[in-house]
Parts: sequence; C-alpha cells; structure tokens
Amino acid sequence: MTLYTVIFYLLGLVTVAATILAITRSNLVHAVVYLVVSFFATAMLFYLLGAPFVAILEVIIYAGAIMVLFLFIIMMLRPEKSPVKAGTRVRRWLPALVLAGITLASLILLIVAAPGGATPLLLAAASPREFGRALYHHHWFAVEVASFLLLVALVGALYLGRRDTGTAAGSLEEQP
Repeated sequence: MTLYTVIFYLLGLVTVAATILAITRSNLVHAVVYLVVSFFATAMLFYLLGAPFVAILEVIIYAGAIMVLFLFIIMMLRPEKSPVKAGTRVRRWLPALVLAGITLASLILLIVAAPGGATPLLLAAASPREFGRALYHHHWFAVEVASFLLLVALVGALYLGRRDTGTAAGSLEEQP
C-alpha cells in the first residue's frame, strides 16, 4: 500500500465523516463548518487524482462562494439559538477540528512527498480553456439549470427571511 493510497482512503473517510456530521447537526453554523471541511477534503481528493483545476474550483466555488451564501441565508433567517450547556463548547467543535487536522496533515504529506515518486495514478491534465469549452459546449444546459436553481433558492430565502411589521401602508384599519 503506497502513501497515495493511504492518503486517498484517509481523505475519503474525512469526506464521509464530515458530511454525515453536517447532516446530523442541529446548529446550522456547525453544519456549514462541517460542509467546508468536507469540501476541502473533496478538493484534496481531486488533486490527488490528478485534477488540480477541479480541486481549485471545488475550493473557490463550493468551500468559498456557496458556503458564504449559506452563511448569508442563515444570518438572514436568524434561527432561534438553542441553549448552550457549560462544557459542551469544546465537545461540539472537537470533531470538526480533528477532521480538519487530518485534512491538513494529508495536504502536508502531499506537498512534502517526493513529486517525482512513482504514483499508481495517471495524471489527467486539461487547461482551463479546454475545461471551459467542454463544460459550456456539451453541458451548457446543466450549468443553466444549476444557476437557475441557485437563483430560486436565493429568492426563496429572501422571501422567508423578510419580517412583516404587522401593518401594511394601504391597510383599511385606522391607526389611533
């Protein structure tokens, strides 16, 4: 078993564990943190498999833009806070810190490992221009559907997040 195989399985385990923790958390901010850890581990998997451009897109688009959008929606909706018990703060963040530490250690191992070493995986290289042409030439409809779904989600979050004051300007009731 090579170093790359160990790192691959370790990152796969981190991705699955962080995703499961994100799904099972009741605190939305904690769920977003676990999703960010999952996205970074997935990006490392893409890099390990020879797709550095897709890894960068994973970090920029998902771990960056989408998670900022999620946090923006969470702040707009202002969910009610659950009471925090004493001594549970460290216990809540410990799994995220452990998974993030494993991902960081895997990244350091990939950087330090001999770049000229024998790897069992063939690297697939594509320039951003080739990737863009393939994406927008063959999969343009899927890109448009995804962007429309994001727009609908944003409009829905804005609709749900607005606060009614109770009286409208054109109300028939008289104000005292």
